[in-house]
Amino acid sequence: LDRSSAASDVYKRQSQFQTLKSDLTQSRIEDSNAVSIHDGEIAVRIESYAFTANNVTYGVAGDTIGYWKFFPAENNAENKWGCIPMWGFAEITHSKLEGLSVGERLFGYFPAADSLILRPIKVSDQSFSDGKEHRKELPPVYNNYVRLNGDQNYDSSMDAVRALLFPLHITAFCLCDSLAEDSYLDASQVIIVSASSKTAIGLAQGLADAENSPKVVGLTSASNSKFVESLGCYDEVISYDELSNVDYSAGSVMVDMAGNREILGTLHRGLGDNMLKCLTVGMTHWDNETTAEDALGQAMLRDRTEFFFAPAHIQKRIGDWGHDGYAEKTNSFMTARALQSKNWMQVKEIHGLENFISTYEEVVAGKINPNEGIIVNLKDA
Repeated sequence: LDRSSAASDVYKRQSQFQTLKSDLTQSRIEDSNAVSIHDGEIAVRIESYAFTANNVTYGVAGDTIGYWKFFPAENNAENKWGCIPMWGFAEITHSKLEGLSVGERLFGYFPAADSLILRPIKVSDQSFSDGKEHRKELPPVYNNYVRLNGDQNYDSSMDAVRALLFPLHITAFCLCDSLAEDSYLDASQVIIVSASSKTAIGLAQGLADAENSPKVVGLTSASNSKFVESLGCYDEVISYDELSNVDYSAGSVMVDMAGNREILGTLHRGLGDNMLKCLTVGMTHWDNETTAEDALGQAMLRDRTEFFFAPAHIQKRIGDWGHDGYAEKTNSFMTARALQSKNWMQVKEIHGLENFISTYEEVVAGKINPNEGIIVNLKDA
């Protein structure tokens, strides 16, 4: 990025990490041409971002929910490539908008790239939204950027935890809140599929803290069972190869973080009418397909299955509680989860987009160490 003059009208995005939309295992790094910065815009240098299985879900749902629309891929005339959004930190390097100064740092939604141009609207001391035309119809929560100078609780030592857990545990908060609002549908157990995922951990911890919540059952791979048991937030942990141990006679709400249709079909068939609702959150097992003709596909109770979209719940609760009320409740939840994460999460730092490629490939292939949190550092690359 050319930083020779903060007043310069031109900057060059050096690199952007892209994924083939039709095959998430394929990726490339593309350089862009010089771009002009117009009045009312800022350019930021992306310092770092977190990468989790949640980002794989963004790729899987890139077309259906619109995640590919946030950051159009460079050099992409045939529209085959996409840029998966990441949560991270950035510094303003160029500004053509009064009130936003060079050197100010931001937290929010960024591409896996080293820079980005934003058009701030709804600017306050605490935050602003990106008003770029192509983002206007996208969920507001993803378009919001926190101005760290205006964040009274900002602690730079928590940057990695914030990038890794904030987006996941906001979803966990919404799930806890939604389930509590529905009185857990009078279920006697909540079954969480992919119990080692960071969103699942936040959900289980939230349910463990809640009053009158049902029994919390975590399903995970045999290799992750000991880790999940060590967390202390699940009442029972069952491995995928022991699904016969699930209490199929109990009224159950399922929360699915994985999208593995083989597991879902087995559980739906076993529970039958005792499966009160299945909330689908993640799709990390994106390559596990079961057609409707398959026995397990037919066993899935699709009329009781719904995709849980956290941004919609966030907007509902902001309407119910106001921004301050929403912030108070979520901050309390997030602080508790951040403190708990010190007991189980180890941050793994990767330097530069080139070094990110191999890690990206491992996560897409499902090779994830559950106690690891991946941060890609571009600042020192």
